[in-house]
Amino acid sequence: MPIRCEIVSQDKEIYTGDVDIVVLPGTGGIMGILPNHAPLLTTLNFGVVQVRIGDEEENFSVAGGVAEVQPDLVTVLADRAEDIEEIDIARAEAAQKRAQEYMKLGPPSPDQDRYLVMSAALRRSNLRLDAVKRYRRGKPKTQAHISEE
Repeated sequence: MPIRCEIVSQDKEIYTGDVDIVVLPGTGGIMGILPNHAPLLTTLNFGVVQVRIGDEEENFSVAGGVAEVQPDLVTVLADRAEDIEEIDIARAEAAQKRAQEYMKLGPPSPDQDRYLVMSAALRRSNLRLDAVKRYRRGKPKTQAHISEE
């Protein structure tokens, strides 16, 4: 008997389907959710949500949010979410570089909010790049691999 999983970000639905298990990066630790799980509401850490159907596994990066668990439904409301297979590596690397350069300057006195935004952007880009390295099915081509071909 499967459990329904819905992963939604602020702007779109990322995944909907019946799965055997959902693994969540809760702020209290990693949680495995099986069908008929007790009701639960948790906040999410930056991390990877995994859904498994038999031997198949799909992975999604999430940058915070909440998850509601019911015996027959897991709803993930992510601040940001993305299928790891669809992450644009070049874009993530460019965002990481921009954020790192900004962070090197240190927190500016009049624009503390901008510093916090860039800090969050750096965390997200690091998460996305790490998730690609760890979970993407086909190893991504780096710029060095493309130059050699």
